Order: sequence, then structure tokens, then C-alpha cells
Amino acid sequence: MTLLPEFGDSKPNTPRAARMPHSIMDVIRSWPNPSFTFSSCKMSPENNAVPRLVLVDGSSYLYRAYHALPPLTNSKGQATGAVFGVVNMLRTLLKDYAPDYIAVVFDAKGRTFRDDLYEHYKANRPPMPDDLRSQIEPLHAVVRALGLPCLVVDGVEADDVIGTLAVQARTAGMDVVISTGDKDIAQLVDEHVTLINTMTRQSLDAAGVVEKFSVPPARIVDYLALIGDTSDNIPGVPGVGPKTAVALLKEHDSLAGIIAHADSIKGKTGERIRAHLDQLPLSQRLATIKCDVKLDGDVRDLRRAAPDTAVLSDLYRHLEFKRLLEELPPADGALAPAPTAVAAPASDPPAQYDCVLTAEAFAGWLDRLRRAELIAFDTETTSLDTLEAEIVGVSFAVNAGEAAYVPLAHEYPDVPVQLARDEVLAQLKPLLEDPRRPKVGQNLKYDLAVLARYGIRCAGLRFDTMLESYVLNSTLARHDMDSLALAYLGYKTLLYEEVAGKGAAQIPFGAVDTALATRYAAEDADITLRLHQALWPQLASTGRLRQVFETIEMPLVPVLARMERHGVLIDAGMLHRQSEELGGRMQELEQQIYTLAGSEFNLGSPKQIQEILFDRMGLPVIEKTPKGQPSTAESTLQELAVDYPLPGLILEHRALSKLKSTYTDRLPEQISPHTGRLHTSYHQAVAATGRLSSSNPNLQNIPIRTEFGRRIRQAFVAPPGHRLLAADYSQIELRILAHLSQDAGLLAAFTKGVDIHRATAAEIFGLDLHDVTTDQRRSAKAINFGLIYGMSSFGLARQLGIDRNAAQEYMDLYFSRYPGVKRLMDETRRSAGELGYVETLFGRRLYLPEIQSRNRQRREYAERAAINAPMQGTAADIIKRAMLKVDGWLEQDGGAIKMIMQVHDELVFEVPTSRVDEALTRISAAMSSAAELAVPLEVGIGVGLNWDEAH
Repeated sequence: MTLLPEFGDSKPNTPRAARMPHSIMDVIRSWPNPSFTFSSCKMSPENNAVPRLVLVDGSSYLYRAYHALPPLTNSKGQATGAVFGVVNMLRTLLKDYAPDYIAVVFDAKGRTFRDDLYEHYKANRPPMPDDLRSQIEPLHAVVRALGLPCLVVDGVEADDVIGTLAVQARTAGMDVVISTGDKDIAQLVDEHVTLINTMTRQSLDAAGVVEKFSVPPARIVDYLALIGDTSDNIPGVPGVGPKTAVALLKEHDSLAGIIAHADSIKGKTGERIRAHLDQLPLSQRLATIKCDVKLDGDVRDLRRAAPDTAVLSDLYRHLEFKRLLEELPPADGALAPAPTAVAAPASDPPAQYDCVLTAEAFAGWLDRLRRAELIAFDTETTSLDTLEAEIVGVSFAVNAGEAAYVPLAHEYPDVPVQLARDEVLAQLKPLLEDPRRPKVGQNLKYDLAVLARYGIRCAGLRFDTMLESYVLNSTLARHDMDSLALAYLGYKTLLYEEVAGKGAAQIPFGAVDTALATRYAAEDADITLRLHQALWPQLASTGRLRQVFETIEMPLVPVLARMERHGVLIDAGMLHRQSEELGGRMQELEQQIYTLAGSEFNLGSPKQIQEILFDRMGLPVIEKTPKGQPSTAESTLQELAVDYPLPGLILEHRALSKLKSTYTDRLPEQISPHTGRLHTSYHQAVAATGRLSSSNPNLQNIPIRTEFGRRIRQAFVAPPGHRLLAADYSQIELRILAHLSQDAGLLAAFTKGVDIHRATAAEIFGLDLHDVTTDQRRSAKAINFGLIYGMSSFGLARQLGIDRNAAQEYMDLYFSRYPGVKRLMDETRRSAGELGYVETLFGRRLYLPEIQSRNRQRREYAERAAINAPMQGTAADIIKRAMLKVDGWLEQDGGAIKMIMQVHDELVFEVPTSRVDEALTRISAAMSSAAELAVPLEVGIGVGLNWDEAH
């Protein structure tokens, strides 16, 4: 076993530095890990007569923590997020399992015996990010200071060390728990060895392995040899997936049996097996965990020691783990060795979750809610569709660890009495509608819409933890409560599937056992409150981010909820007719394609398109896939379509097929039977730049530049006695560019109201405005919009169909005529490189994790994002501000005019015919004044019986 070097100050390596607005000191404000009063599925440390060895796959922990947590740094810019995550995970593991013996095992650097067996082993894996590599040394030091043996063995992977120690422990009469996310280790499971997943904390015994993989532990290696492993680049048999592998092993018992009877296996499976017989033994050896690694020492040497408080204190202080540092006892009062138990932190209150079944208990909670400074609440319902969802119960939290669940529509034989839903909601209504009582929730828009069905118009909605996280760091992959609890609290929530089951076996929430339902629902409210307590201090301390949250995102929640609830009217008959036309045109295209190709083929198969275009027809290969195959991506086919007819026809067929399946076929199916309207869902916490997105359906992707796309918009219609009004910002991002750059040429063009693309062409080519040709204007337009998105000369050359030198000359001319733009771009790159983020005009931030990357492509991509984000993000802020201004008028007006859609830079309204002129004036004025720029905000407005007519 290799002894790791001591940890010292390392040189900061900060490609992801400053993605979070503050140091890690501000993040560690709350440490949940409550000791729940309800029964749990943790292994109990009490009465454990057999010694227990816990083996931790440290490398798995490291990667899981790195990708799950936001990119935290200390004040010196040193990345610390992965270390913080692993420490949290280890603390939880120690608390849950209280091991007698433990080892945290990491992969060693350099080659292993598997690399000698197969030169392409793990060849597909990208190199470890620099900011993760820099955290390995301090993590090892923290693990050792916690009193946990930390192992790295040269020439083998962590799995092999774990396998060897598991065998030794079994021989020594120990029970073994292996904590990992690696499915390969399932081969080690037996009556004395169980697995615990690092993220779900679910244990897996031999029966669990069979349930999960449909093969016993003894056949996991054979199973992996057949299906292969893309992460480790184990070959396997192409075309043989899990179901086929299980069927083969059931029929032939083992991989040896499959190889022996390969000639008798029928069909394509048999052909594939026989074609890859020679590599099956290799795949089997690569997948087999080595259980006889030569180790310096014995499994009995892995007894857990007392933490070294003095060293931990130094480490936590350097890493700026404030909360962990506060929880350490004084160095001179060292902790007593505790090999069989780890106490919960003293600052962690036990979670008290009440199930409220009586009027007296509910009255007591109502009183607590009325006296609370902040109320966290959540609803449990029958559906995710707010138009159909019925309330099953409500939950509340008033302090961390103090929450309650009120079941209202459950169906248990063991609960003879529960409170009446109507009566409870009637008593809650004054509280929920009181604007003076602040409330917090997670994704409040959903609860707002559900409660509206019961006549409750919520007010006092001060905080939404989803939006707090989103405004704080929009680059996080997910902002749902489960992900945020793990990221900010180091806490694994109870998942819905763990409560109600999944798939066909899933039961309604109203049928879940009372105690489990209470644990799940009350936890939602409790963790929401804890998340707010962790997130808000960070957000509030950054004034501009707080302003984005309080003046843009939170006020928009009820606006979007009303838009979703009202919906838009759709002419289903028109869409059906369009589907028939699309189908007919697609058939015509198919015949033309098959004629040009010389045979029929599957137009939905990239592989078959690849064979036709490149193998049979010999078209030039412009780009390749990561696996080295000729690309059939849209951009590639567009380039080929310039010189060859077939790629263009394939692209047209693809576009029509998408329109048909996504819109003309699907939209009529999405019309609500309750309202007769289409109800999209708007998402605030998805796009990193701040733009809204929508789903079911995605209104943002209906094309406007194609005939069929415009015709789909014709099916969005006004009800009788009304018109649709569409108001659209004109060239808003270019106007924002003019404002941010303060370039005299751009400012003058927009102030005078001239055609900006014609003005740019005149500047670049040294012409009068009236002498600019159509092609010159097109080139200028490509440059104007291309620069916003950080387009290179190569990209511009490709778009205009000119050589790269000519494209570079165009760009050089542009910057010479608009020097303010060049200054802005240079300054933005410099600032982004120093800070790790860029800001919109209103203070919204976009963090750029790759802005200092050593990988040139990643760094250049981040620089392009740095140029684009302030403009696209400011445009997003402006239209949200416009929505709020317009909604304020609409609400005061009484609601006769409805805002029904937001798409890109456009707002669509449903207006009584008699009030169209008034609406034109009021909406135009509100949108034009949504921001004060150095150039006017121009709003184009149209009116019609349908969306296309109004646009």
C-alpha cells in the first residue's frame, strides 16, 4: 500500500475559478443529515457482532462529487468543490455504517496490467480536468486526517485493490460493504459482500444484483464481456445489449458455454457472436477484477483511527470549509477514538416530521404558521399536469428539521380518519393569500397553478429555491430539489420512486403508507427551507444578483403561471390537413431520393445515409464523427447540398418529418380536454443565458423562415370576437451591442433609424447606402449576427461561401469601421478570463468554466460564449422586464386582454377586437420602455386572426 505524501499549499489551478460568486466559506451554512424519526433503510450499527469492513471507491467518489457539485473555490482561486463533496459523502457513509475497518481506495497514476492486455483500454476517456487533478492531493490529505486509511497501489486500479481486500476480509470472517457507483464491482457480491451506491445510498446484495442485472454476481463478468463497456472501452460484441446477453447466459449458463455453442446460436446474434469470438476472452479478462493484488499489509491494518483534529483544522482553514471547521473540537481536546459510531454534528437538529390527522393538530400547526417568519410549503398531487392535478396533501416547514404533512386524499385502510381537503384548504387560504406572510418553495409556479384550481391565489411568494440556485449559478446542469440538496447540503433526499415505485408498478401517492408519505412530503418542505438558508446569504450578498432575483425572476413566476393556465387556441382541423400535405410531400421526396440513390434505404438511419452518400456515391467527407465515421449531421449535409442534390433532398425530408411529428401530428393531441386549448410549460431555470424555454410543446422551435413553419403558425388562432397581437423586438441584440460598445457608428445608425445591415455594408465596402447590393447587405448581416455569437473567420467563410482570407478581410474591415465593438470584445475576453464570468446589463451572471482551459478549443468556445452571453442575456432580461410591465397593466385592467405566448423576442396577446388600438399603444409603450439604452428599443407589432397573420 502506497503512503501518500503530505499536503501542502499547491499552486492555484483555476480553469473553473470564480464560477461561484463567493468563496466556499459562504456555501457551508447548513449541514442537514437529519436523524429522522421515521423508520429508515440504513444499516443499523447497533448489535453488529460481525466485524465490518467498508471499502470506498475513492475515485468514483471524486468524479461523482466533481460533477454533482457547483465549481466551488477558496479565496485564492483553488478548486475545492470535489474535496467538499467527498468529505460530505464520507461523513454520511460513516454515520450510516459505523465501520470497524475502512479503506478509501484511489486509482494510481500510469499504466495498469489492463493497458498491457489491450492498448485501447479506456482510450475513449477524456483526460482528467485540471481543476479536478489539483484536488487529488488535498483530498488524500483530508481522508488521512479523518483517520481513514487511504490506499493507492501502482499498476492496478482501485477495483482490484477493493476486490483483493474484500476477499481477505471474507476469509478473516468480516462482512464487507463496498461503496461505489461502478457496476463492475457487482461481481464481488456474495453473502458477506454488499454494495452501496455512492449517490442513491441503496444497498445491493446477491438478490439485488439479480434483480438489477438479471444475472447473478458470478455471471457479471460474462455479462460485461458480452455487452462491453464504452467508458472503459471494453470491446464486447457489437449489437449485443443487456437483454440479449441475459438471454444467452440463461441458455448457455456461462460465457464459456456461449463460446462452445457459438455455431448453434441462430440469427443475427449468432453471426455477431461468431464474428467476435476471438475478442470475447480478452473482454472477459478486462472486465475481471483482480483479487490477488500484492499488498503491503493485512486487512486488519485498516482499523479506523481517531481524526487528527489539528491537521484537519489546518486543511479546512486552507480550503475555507467554514462550517466543517466550526464543527471541529479544539485541538487540545482531541476526539476520543470512535471506531463504531460517529455522532451527528451538534448543530444538526433531529428532524421532527408530524403527520397531521386531527383538527387539534392542524390548529396547532396553523398557529405555528401564523407566527413563523418564513413558511416553506409544498403540495403533493395526482399529476404533473397542473390542469389535471388534484391535491393529495400539503406540507410545511417553519424551522430546519421541523415540518409537517397533512394528508387530504389518501386511501389507506390503516388511516380511518383524515382531515377534509376543502376544510383544510379553506383554513389555509387566508394564510396563503396574505402578501405580508413571506413564503418559500421549490418550483413555486407548479404549486401556484395547482392551488389556483382550488380558488387560492397565492401571495407573499418571496423565495423559490430553484430560482435562487439558477440566478446564483445558471451553468449548473440541474436545479431540481434533489440535485440542489446533494450539491449545497451534501444530503441525499428520498426519491419519489423510492416511495411510490416506478414504471408499471408505480402506485399513486395517495396509496403510499402514511409514515413514508409523511417522510417524503415533509422532507420536501424541510429541505426547501434548508436550501433557502444555504442559498440566500450568497445571493443577498451580491447586490446585482439579488436585484435580478427580486425584480425579474420572482415577479415573473405568477405571470408565467397565468399564461400557462390560459393557454392558446388551436385549429386542430387545419393541422390535420397540414399533416396530410406534409405526408404527401414527404412521399414525393422519398421517391426522388430513392431514384437519385439507386435504391430504397432507411432515411432515419445515419448509417445507411452514410453508406449511400460516401460509400456508394463517393461524395467528399467534410467532417467525421468522434468514432471516425463520415458525419451526416445537418451542417455537413448543408455544405454538401451546395454541389449535390441528394443531401439537400434528405435535409428537406428531415425538416418536414420533424414538423409533422412534432407539430402537425402532435399539437392536436396536446389540446386539453378541460379547456379546449393548448397549454405549454415555460421554464425559467434551463437556459444558462436567462432566456425562457418551453416544452409540451416547445414553441421556440417552430420555424418562421419556411412555408410550412409559417403555416403551422396559422393554426394558432384568435377566439371569436378577438384578434391576436404579436409584438416583437427588432434587432434587439445588435442594439444591445451598440449600447455596450458605445461605438459611434453603430449608435448613429440605430439613432437615425437606418437599415443596420445596409449601414454596415456601406461602412465595410466604403459605399453610399443606396449603392449597397443585396449580396453586400447579406454579407454584412452575416457579420453583424456572427460577431454576436463569436463567429470566426472560418465560420463566416463557410456561411458566405467564400475563402477564409476574404472572410478575415471582411472582419478586419468591420472592426476598423466599428472600433468600439473590437474594444468591447477584447475587454470582455480579458475580464472573463480574470473573473470567470460575464454579466448582463442588469447584473445576471454567466460563469465560464473553460475560460482558462489549456485546451484551445474549449477556451475559444468559452470566449465566444463570453462575447454572446451579455447580449443574449440582456435581451432575455429586457423581454422579462417587458412582460412584467405589460402584466402590471393587464392585471389592473381586469384581465380582458391576455398575454398568451412568449417566443424568443416576441410576445403574443389575445385582444378583444374593440380594444386592439388601445392594446397596440399600451403594449408598444411598455416594451419600448423596458430598458434605457443608448439607442431606441424598436418594437414591431402586427394584428391578425392567427399568429402568422399577426407576426
